[in-house]
Amino acid sequence: MTDPHTKEEIILEGIAASPGVAHGRAVVYLQKQLDVPCYDIAADKITSELERFDKAILETRAEITEVRDQIAKSLGEGEARIFDAHLLVLEDNALLDEVTAELQSTQKNIEFCYNNVAQRYISFFRSMEDEYLRERVSDIGDVSRRLLHNLIGMQKVNLGQLAAESVIVSEDISPSDAADLDRNKLLGFVTDAGGKTSHSVIMARSLRIPAVVGTHDATKRIVSGDHILVDGHDGIIVINPTEDRLYKYGKLASERQKRDDTFSSFIAEPAVTLDGASISLMANVEGVQEMEQVKQMHAEGVGLFRTEGIFLRHHGYPPESVQYDAYRAVVEAAGEDPVIIRTLDVGGDKTIGDDNVKDDNSFMGFRAIRFCLGNEAIFATQLRAILRASAHGNAKIMYPMISGMNELRMANRMLESVKQELRDAGEAFDEGIEVGAMVEVPSAAVIIDLLAAETDFLSIGTNDLIQYLIAVDRLNDQVAHLYDPAHPAVLRTLKAIIDGANAANTPISICGEIAGDPIFAGLLLGMGATSLSLTSSLLPEVKYFIRHITKSDAEALVAEVMQLGESTDIVQKLEAFRQKALGDLA
Repeated sequence: MTDPHTKEEIILEGIAASPGVAHGRAVVYLQKQLDVPCYDIAADKITSELERFDKAILETRAEITEVRDQIAKSLGEGEARIFDAHLLVLEDNALLDEVTAELQSTQKNIEFCYNNVAQRYISFFRSMEDEYLRERVSDIGDVSRRLLHNLIGMQKVNLGQLAAESVIVSEDISPSDAADLDRNKLLGFVTDAGGKTSHSVIMARSLRIPAVVGTHDATKRIVSGDHILVDGHDGIIVINPTEDRLYKYGKLASERQKRDDTFSSFIAEPAVTLDGASISLMANVEGVQEMEQVKQMHAEGVGLFRTEGIFLRHHGYPPESVQYDAYRAVVEAAGEDPVIIRTLDVGGDKTIGDDNVKDDNSFMGFRAIRFCLGNEAIFATQLRAILRASAHGNAKIMYPMISGMNELRMANRMLESVKQELRDAGEAFDEGIEVGAMVEVPSAAVIIDLLAAETDFLSIGTNDLIQYLIAVDRLNDQVAHLYDPAHPAVLRTLKAIIDGANAANTPISICGEIAGDPIFAGLLLGMGATSLSLTSSLLPEVKYFIRHITKSDAEALVAEVMQLGESTDIVQKLEAFRQKALGDLA
């Protein structure tokens, strides 16, 4: 093999999505539909086709068992049970007998016959009214894809079994893909599509994994095995980086580490300004695996538990027992600190293999609370699991994408119904559990006084609020540059929401990505936010910044910014404020 550093160095540009620098071997991951071949089989070859089928079943069983064991070790037995169901699907005698009959009657190749039978089963279960039976669709789909890959001989990249020091290069990273990633071996990722606030990017920032998105053609210009350098600070990918470039990046990494060490040296101190004003800094999480870091960062609890991660890893709708185990684990790990559990938010960029939540389900479609209210059995199962977990700590419930009072009241009626079921069954839960709503739809911002009067707390989801206000699909790389947190309309809306909540004495938090951006942290404090919920790895810098400003200066900054009409002028003002507070560290 030739030395990779003797090859021509090529630089690609994209959107800087998650800070940091990674250098490793590229793994190109393409999400193409499997092309199942179809050809005739001679009568005397039927036995060999069945032998090939048996061999593929054995290979698939070994794969599923290995994945099951890995999930059990990393996430627990509850999350691993889905793969027990996959093994049952793989070895279902009725299905296997139908495949054999199909092979004998059609005399077509075994993968074609198996795919036909699997698709018939999928169509049958999809038409069932019973929720449990409908959930089997995703199980059959996952198992059939694995088996077909083994039959055809295609080695699809397994994101759960990456080689060490891998950099994923993909058209996109779906939330389902992100849930499968081996986070111990992943150095960074690059995508053709996507924006700075996609679910996978949020995951990358939480793990401090460098990411560059919106490159348009990285999958066409990078091949698996290439040495690549990913600069998540400036949005640059370097193919075949020279020794000189690697040396320069090494020096930058050393300087950034010293800066991070300074921020971390204050991590155990309270988030209090120089003039004595405090703000609660909480963490965003997707599961108990992140709680150790939450504790290390001295976060004051969990301000956003994204429960859809459990559904994505399950590739469907997990039973109550699996959800209960996951919620209870986080609540217990938090101790006395609060854990705000957001109910299921699927749709948009988060699909889970259900026809009701299609890949083209837009951000303004049948998603979040709309989906839950339209699927009462799924919603009730989650509410039961959350309520039962609330008996073990300080849990709170938060509904996403509330757009009006009717949705809030419908969700609360469902909650009361589930509470009564648990009382009747003698199940313990926190009778005084607090209930809040996310403010991420413009209509909710306009009626903030009404929402504040009927909730225990509110949280602003800025990722969605910004895209709705400016009419920018935040995952569309053709308009991603228009996604602008510093847009005057965004800042005025944030101020109005916070003012409305404070007027009603309803606690108001910010849980979107700008909560972890120091240039906005001072502004949000000055606006009157009572807490920020952010990726725990970003907490040291935000806390350091808060401790080096005054509340009065932050309020003066708000007054100045509200008079400006251009986001570029606003960003300059915010950057100058940050520079003054952090000095050389900025």
